[in-house]
Amino acid sequence: MRPTRVTNLADGDWHRLHPASPLLRGGLVLIAVLGFIIANLRERLVDMFLVVFAPDLGRDVDGRVDVWRDDWANDPIGGIVSNGLTGWAIAGLAVVVLAVIAGFWLSWRMHTFRITNEAVEVRSGILFRSHRSARLDRIQGINVSRPLFARLFGTAKLEVSVAGQSANVHLAYLGSSLADGLRADILRLASGARAAKAAAVTDAATGMHPASAPNGAAPGEVQRENGHGVRNPVAAVIGQRVDELLAPELDPSLAPPESVVHLPLGRVIGSTLLGGSTIWAIILVALIGTGLVTGQLWMLFSFVPAAIGLVSYAWSRITKSLRYSIAGTPDGVRIGHGLLSTGNQTIPPGRIHAIEATQWLFWRPFGWWSVRINVAGQSVSSSNDAAQRTLVLPVGTVADVHRVLALLLPDAIGEVDRFIDPGLAGRDGAGGYSRTVRRGAWLRPFSWRRIGWAATGGIALIRRGWLVRRLTLVPLARMQSVAVTAGPIERMLRLATVRIHTVTGPVSAVVPVVERPEAFALFERLAAEAIERAANDTSLHWRAEVAAASGAPSPANAEHFHAG
Repeated sequence: MRPTRVTNLADGDWHRLHPASPLLRGGLVLIAVLGFIIANLRERLVDMFLVVFAPDLGRDVDGRVDVWRDDWANDPIGGIVSNGLTGWAIAGLAVVVLAVIAGFWLSWRMHTFRITNEAVEVRSGILFRSHRSARLDRIQGINVSRPLFARLFGTAKLEVSVAGQSANVHLAYLGSSLADGLRADILRLASGARAAKAAAVTDAATGMHPASAPNGAAPGEVQRENGHGVRNPVAAVIGQRVDELLAPELDPSLAPPESVVHLPLGRVIGSTLLGGSTIWAIILVALIGTGLVTGQLWMLFSFVPAAIGLVSYAWSRITKSLRYSIAGTPDGVRIGHGLLSTGNQTIPPGRIHAIEATQWLFWRPFGWWSVRINVAGQSVSSSNDAAQRTLVLPVGTVADVHRVLALLLPDAIGEVDRFIDPGLAGRDGAGGYSRTVRRGAWLRPFSWRRIGWAATGGIALIRRGWLVRRLTLVPLARMQSVAVTAGPIERMLRLATVRIHTVTGPVSAVVPVVERPEAFALFERLAAEAIERAANDTSLHWRAEVAAASGAPSPANAEHFHAG
């Protein structure tokens, strides 16, 4: 038996990524280059197949080759052979292959990271070196994504989201299990109470330490022997990859089953087809049909690409919502999604700045709602991945909204819960919300009766909207500022607008119509309570009190975590 290996990715030392990381990061470039070469050699490849499957066309092919022999653009292989440059071509190809391999090796060698008690640091670059550092106290969440190509290698990409634009730190790629373990370590360090962990786990069936599995087997897995008594590492690796492809994004042991929210496939497809893009799809179909009937072909070139884009958007929304799950874990809310390419994120407590439940008009008969959030670092990005991560519930029922809000606001849900139903569908001051005066109809003729606000448990709640119903919740401990504005028409009507500022994101907290005296009273109340709540907020170090109560060692003297 080999000696047990002890590794610790969060021990403060520098570590390297998975050896296949350069290939996974540059694999698309290689595929593009290979496609370019094949496209340029397509005539020669077609001729080769014709000679094999259609021998009668051999003379025509030979004649064509004679014509192209000196035409390097049409037949570079023919030009190389006819000019006696075969040896040089093979040598050049070998040099290119060796250069690519050397570049990949240097890229892997020079790309290192370390996790300390203060920050996550990454060093990379061959000619131009870069050193990125993400402070643990500014971490807003950790995302683990597994693209299909990376899953074939058993790897995952870990992204540490930090407050600030373009401040995120990427670790691409790590072993799939190592990425999950490292995420847990970083979250424990960021919580301020990283408890000691066991140094080794004994396999119950074999009595063997997981790290000592022979021939580099995965932890917890002993490779089977074939009929000749020789261990088969290939079969073990294939079996492990299959298990990883079928494994759920959320480990069932991390969250109680009653806290997990799943999305039925029929609801995902139906909500997508009835989404806001449906109106645009109807308009585009009408325009394209008009162009075909009237013979205006220019309309096809103008609107067919837009139709393709809408179809692509709908397909992307459906695929990203497959196997969607939201659940509460000890380190925060875990959200997972995806079928072939999967991803999940963990949002620690105290990082959510605003929450909004919305209901599009076409969803109203079915009682469907979606929930988005504002999180520092993610919300400021315009990328599709960042936008996806702000959507914590693509489509759900009212009961799902209650469960998701209970996960996002665990400390305040007891006081907030009775305001949720009136905030989703109520109006005219129902459920403890403020009542909008009738003259507000001059500014909001369709939704003025829906507009109202309430505040309880350190949470400000705002309901508004008719075409799209909205219920916005803002934890006052993370409110940035509050403002009261009034335009000339609002001043004439003795009305005002109250806006609560949070980090940039899809959620906007605005009370669009409120009487001016009430607006100034709300301003004073929110400003004073936000200061008090922020001073007493301990959610950023969510494990500190737990560790103190249980007698767990503090981060300064906690033992290092040793993984086999």
